[in-house]
Amino acid sequence: MSDAQKALEYVRGNKDRYLNELKEFLAIPSISTLSENKSDVQRAAEWVAAQLRSIKMDNVKIMPTAGHPVVYGEWLGAGKSAPTVMIYGHYDVQPVDPMELWTSDPFNAVVKGDYLFARGSSDMKGQVMASLKAVEAIVRTTGSPVNLKWLVEGEEEIGSEHLGEFIKNNKELLACDFCLNPDAGMMGPDKPTITTGLRGLAYFELRVYGPDKDLHSGLFGGTIHNPAQALIELVAGMHDKNGKITLPGYYDKVRKLSKKEREDFKRLPVSNKELIAMTGVPALWGEPQFIPSERVGARPTLEVNGLLSGFTGQGSKTVLPAWAMAKISCRLVPDQTPEEVAKQMKAYLKKNAPKTIKWELINLHNAGAALVETDSAGVQALAKALETVWGKRPYFKREGGSIGSVVLLQKYVGADSLLTGFGLPDDNVHSPNERMHLPTWYKGIEAFTHFFYNFK
Repeated sequence: MSDAQKALEYVRGNKDRYLNELKEFLAIPSISTLSENKSDVQRAAEWVAAQLRSIKMDNVKIMPTAGHPVVYGEWLGAGKSAPTVMIYGHYDVQPVDPMELWTSDPFNAVVKGDYLFARGSSDMKGQVMASLKAVEAIVRTTGSPVNLKWLVEGEEEIGSEHLGEFIKNNKELLACDFCLNPDAGMMGPDKPTITTGLRGLAYFELRVYGPDKDLHSGLFGGTIHNPAQALIELVAGMHDKNGKITLPGYYDKVRKLSKKEREDFKRLPVSNKELIAMTGVPALWGEPQFIPSERVGARPTLEVNGLLSGFTGQGSKTVLPAWAMAKISCRLVPDQTPEEVAKQMKAYLKKNAPKTIKWELINLHNAGAALVETDSAGVQALAKALETVWGKRPYFKREGGSIGSVVLLQKYVGADSLLTGFGLPDDNVHSPNERMHLPTWYKGIEAFTHFFYNFK
C-alpha cells in the first residue's frame, strides 16, 4: 500500500468526525466587520490554533495585528531539500443579514440532503478544514513529504486590511516556495478548477449631503434637491446603456486579452442558460463584445452594493432626506490600481455632481489584481491531484473576486498562490442560506492529500 493510499484510508475512516469538527468551527460567529463580534473572531483564531497543535504543527501562535490576529504554524521536518508549502486560509465570515431570509440558524450548521448549511461553510471555513484534515491524515499515517507553513487570517472579509503590514514584517517567517490557497472554487461538482487570475478591488462609500436635517417633503419638495435623487443620478451615470463604465480613464490601463486567452475563456463549460438558471435573472447584462466568463474574469466592473437614505421603515413618512449613501465596489484587472481608480472616481464626481449638493468619497479598502503562472511545479502537482480524484483534467479560469493575500505574498515573499477550492457557484456565498456540497468537500480532502504526495 502506497503512502497516499494509507492517508486516504485514514481520511475515509474519519469523515464523520471531520464533519462534526467543521460544525464546531461554524458555530463560532466570527463576523470580522462587526465590532460586537470581536471576541468571537478571537475565539475562532484560538480554535484554528488548537487544530494546528492537534496535528503536531510546531511554533503555533496567534499573532496580533492592528486588527484581528493571524494564526501561524509550521512543520519543517521534511528537510531543506524538500519544498515548503504555505497553506492560506481565513477564519472570518460575512454578516448574516437579512436574517429573515435564512431557513435555519446560520451558526447552527444543519445537513439537508447533500448540503451543509451555515455561514462560512463554503467561504471559507469548509475549505480551511479540508486542508487541515488532509494534512492530519498525512501526518498521522506517513509524515509529510513537504515542509508546511500556515497563514490563517481574520480579516479577509473586510479586505485583509492589516495583512500586508503583517506579511511585510514577517517575510522571513513566511518564506515558502508557493502557497496553497483554497479560497477559490469549482465551476460545478464535476468540474475541478484551478483559478489562474483574480480581479482586484477598490471599495468606496459615496455620501451625498443636502439640507442640514430631514425636511417635510410637502413644504420643501421641488425647491430643495433631494440627496437620494442626486445620488441615484450620479450612480446611474457611472455606466452607459451598454454597460461600459464612464469614469474618465477607467479602461486606459486594462490589459488586453490575447487570442489564446480568449480561446481559453470560450472553452470554459458555462452557458448563458446556466448563468440565468443559477442567478434567477430574466436575462444577462454587460459589455456585448465580451462573453460572460470574460466579463467576470478579465474585465473591470463597477457595482452598487447597497443604498441607504431617508425613511425605510413600515408605513409612510413624507420626508426629504438630509443625506444619501451608496456602497460601491470596483473590480479591477491587470494593470489597473485601486489608487488610480479612486482618482478617476473623484474626477467623475467633480465633473458631474450638481452644485445643489455636497459629496464625500471614502475609500474603505483596496486589493490588487493577480495572475498566476500555470506551468509551475505547484500548479502541475495540484492539477494532477484534481485529475486523480475527479478523473478529468481541471479547468483553468480567472475568478471575478479578490483575495488580498495573493498579491501580498507575491509582493513581499515572492511566492505564487495555487488557487483552488471546493465551493460551488450556487453555494449562496455572502448571502442567506450559504451552503457547501458535502460530496465535493470529501473529494476535496482527498485531492489535497494527493497534492502533497505529488511532491514525493
